[in-house]
Amino acid sequence: MATTSKPKGRPAPSRAPTAPRATVRRYQMFINGKFINAASGKTFNVFDPATEAIIATCPAGGPADVDRAAKAAKTAFYAVWRGTTAQDRGRLLFRLAERVRARRSELAELETRNSGKPIIEAEYDMDDTATCFEYYGGLATKINGDVLPVPAVAVALAMREPVGVAGQIIPWNYPLLMAAWKVGPALAAGCTVVLKPAEQTPLSILALAEDFEAVGLPPGVVNIVTGDGPGAGAPLVTHPDVRKIAFTGSADVGRLIMRSAADQLKRVSLELGGKSPNIFFSDADFENAVDGALFGVFINQGEVCSAGSRVLVQRDIYKRFVDATVAKAKTITVGNGMDRTTKMGPLVSADQRDRVVSYLKIGAREAKLAVGGGVPKAHPRGWYVEPTIFYDVDNSARIAQEEIFGPVMSIIPFKDEADAIRLANATPYGLAAAVWTRDIFRAFRVVRELEAGIIWVNHMQPTMVEAPWGGYKASGFGRELGRWGVEEYLETKQVFINLDEKPIGWY
Repeated sequence: MATTSKPKGRPAPSRAPTAPRATVRRYQMFINGKFINAASGKTFNVFDPATEAIIATCPAGGPADVDRAAKAAKTAFYAVWRGTTAQDRGRLLFRLAERVRARRSELAELETRNSGKPIIEAEYDMDDTATCFEYYGGLATKINGDVLPVPAVAVALAMREPVGVAGQIIPWNYPLLMAAWKVGPALAAGCTVVLKPAEQTPLSILALAEDFEAVGLPPGVVNIVTGDGPGAGAPLVTHPDVRKIAFTGSADVGRLIMRSAADQLKRVSLELGGKSPNIFFSDADFENAVDGALFGVFINQGEVCSAGSRVLVQRDIYKRFVDATVAKAKTITVGNGMDRTTKMGPLVSADQRDRVVSYLKIGAREAKLAVGGGVPKAHPRGWYVEPTIFYDVDNSARIAQEEIFGPVMSIIPFKDEADAIRLANATPYGLAAAVWTRDIFRAFRVVRELEAGIIWVNHMQPTMVEAPWGGYKASGFGRELGRWGVEEYLETKQVFINLDEKPIGWY
């Protein structure tokens, strides 16, 4: 098996680039239908991860900005949006999808320059973003209540109504797509929104906001407050006019949000981290399995909550599988995401790069390094990390239990089906899992036993807007996508209509 020396590293670069700066655009946040600066006047820099250059500045939002956005959203909810017909809400979402498709190349390039991901992946993300808006545009007219049979001379109804103002906190790994996952169902349900994008990647949603008026979105229905977690995220969670919080991010931040929201008994849905097992039995299609292992970890630089970073391989094929995976990993082209030959770009920030590198050092002590393990020498600038594979990893090791959120694969051997299930479930997380086998009976047995909200068989990472997305255990609760996604933004009201002519009284 291929091995290398101890992880390579280099001193962390200064957060401020020394290279000539790119053209820097000044963005504003979007509140009540207008682009405005932060009340404090403060801004923060936004970087290109491939070059470390500053490419934009954005307002550093604070409590005053969140308050203004929440009040605008509340006013719009009661004055306009709650009374807008489902047909009109759906048509607006269709028009928003059309704008994403029309601006596909522009938005994809902006997201690549802001997040580092390969341009081809960013283009697919724009397609999925448009599809998400289209799906919820169609679903807007399919939100139904029920007529309930009751043992009385009466009619009982269960009505579905929008929650009200929804606060939505978006991660940096899929900036515009994750915004669509939350904004789409909220608007379809009749809610208004205050959205806080990740401070690392706010540009694509701000660019799309330029089209909000043109597609007919009334002022205040969607508001965007830029800033960091303590400055803008925390006030959003605790604002009294915000009735529901939807968050995608780390488990640690998810716990903080739950504690903060508990004081107001605010509704919360959390899509948190994962340490997903990707399970390969000896009868799996070998070539597809190798590709599935690599794709499951290295897509989007490993910055994927459902990444199949724990690769469980049956002992019968273990050595052959490790050798083949390592050989293919060496062919992955690492570089600037704007180069269409790039398969893996830089990580989103210097902090994230440094965090991943720290886990590479931990992994070198816990397991055997097969490939990668450091920062590529070919890229002296930019926040790059090599595609890295550790093997003979113990399932209790930190690199097998803690979410790294980077291009790091841990290969773990297992004996048989029972052993695979035991190892797969031995994690605090439960977001996703994959099973590779030609035996359909085995596949369904394992699917039944796995403690995860998303399970793929003979595939890794396909995400369908029609299907629910969310996890078990420390991976959060609530579901996004499909009809489950819109349920998160609806209240249920019971209505009892008496049809008995007798007066109601004591019996």
